[in-house]
Amino acid sequence: MAAARAPHGSNQPPKIIVKKVYVEGHGGHHGGAWKVAYADFVTAMMAFFLLMWLLGATNEKQRKALADYFAPTLVELRQNSAGSNGLLGGDAINSVDNYPAKASQTGTKALTVPVGGVGGTNVGTGDKGSLKDQRAMTAQDQKNFTETSRKILARMRATPSLAKLANHIRFVPTRDGMRIDLLDDVNYSMFDLGTTALVADASALIGTIAESIAGMENPIMIRGHTDSLAYGDPRNMNNWMLSSGRAEATRRRLASGGVREMRFERIEGVADREPLIADNPMDPRNRRVAITLLYRRIVDQDPGPKTHLGAEPSAP
Repeated sequence: MAAARAPHGSNQPPKIIVKKVYVEGHGGHHGGAWKVAYADFVTAMMAFFLLMWLLGATNEKQRKALADYFAPTLVELRQNSAGSNGLLGGDAINSVDNYPAKASQTGTKALTVPVGGVGGTNVGTGDKGSLKDQRAMTAQDQKNFTETSRKILARMRATPSLAKLANHIRFVPTRDGMRIDLLDDVNYSMFDLGTTALVADASALIGTIAESIAGMENPIMIRGHTDSLAYGDPRNMNNWMLSSGRAEATRRRLASGGVREMRFERIEGVADREPLIADNPMDPRNRRVAITLLYRRIVDQDPGPKTHLGAEPSAP
C-alpha cells in the first residue's frame, strides 16, 4: 500500500492506492510429486504387460533361451593347478577364452560346465533350432514307442490272421530304445525251417509293423537269433549265416512296407550266442528276430569323424 502525492496547491488528503497480490496456493500445496509417481506406475505396468506378452508369445525353448541369456556365467578359480604359476598363469596367449592373467596370479580360471554339457563351436545349431534337448527328445521317443506298440496290437486284433500271432510278438523297452521281438515256438516258426524265407503270416505281421513305424524318424537295428541246432556241414551253412540272412530278410520286408533305407542303422546276426532261454540253448523260442527302434540322438555338426546315431545294444 502506498500514499499518492497530493496535487500541488490543494489541501485535499492524498489518495491511498491499495495493491493486492494473489498467490496461487494450489501448486504449492500439492507440488508435482504425483506426476513422478504416476509415471513410475505407468512404466511398471508397461513392463508387466510386456512380460505377460513374452510369456504368451514364446514357447518353452525360447523362454529358456531368454533365461540363459541373462544368467551369469560361473567362473571358478583352480588354485595350484598344473601350470598355474607359469608365465601366463596356466593360460595360453592364443586361448579362445583368454582371461586376464598377471604375474601374481596363483591359479587358473575356467568356466563351470553344467552336468551333461558338451563342447564344440557348433553346439546348439542346426535345422531344429538352437535349444535341442536330448532328454526332451528321448521322452518324446518313449511316448511315440508306447503309441506305436498300441497301434500295432490294435491292427493285429483287427486282422484274424494276425490275431493268432499275439503270443509271438512282444515289446521290450531297453536303454537303446524299444525292441520288438518276433518269436518262434515249438508249434510255429516265422521262417521256413532252416531258410531265410518268411512264412505268409510273418510277412504280413512285419508289413503291419512297417506301416506303423514308416512315419517315424528313429534309426532301426535288426538282429537275428537262432537256436543251437547245428548244420551237417558248417562250411556250407551255419547259424551265423542263417541269423544274419533272416535279419536281412526282415529289413527287406520293412523296406518294401515303406520304411526309408537311411533309417536302417545296423543289420546283424548273432547265431545262438544270445539265447532267450539260457538254460536250454536248443529251445525253439531262441529263434527270433529283434527289431529295435533306437532313440534319436543330437548329432554334432562339427565336420569330424562320424559316429553311429545309436548306442551299443544291450543284451536281450
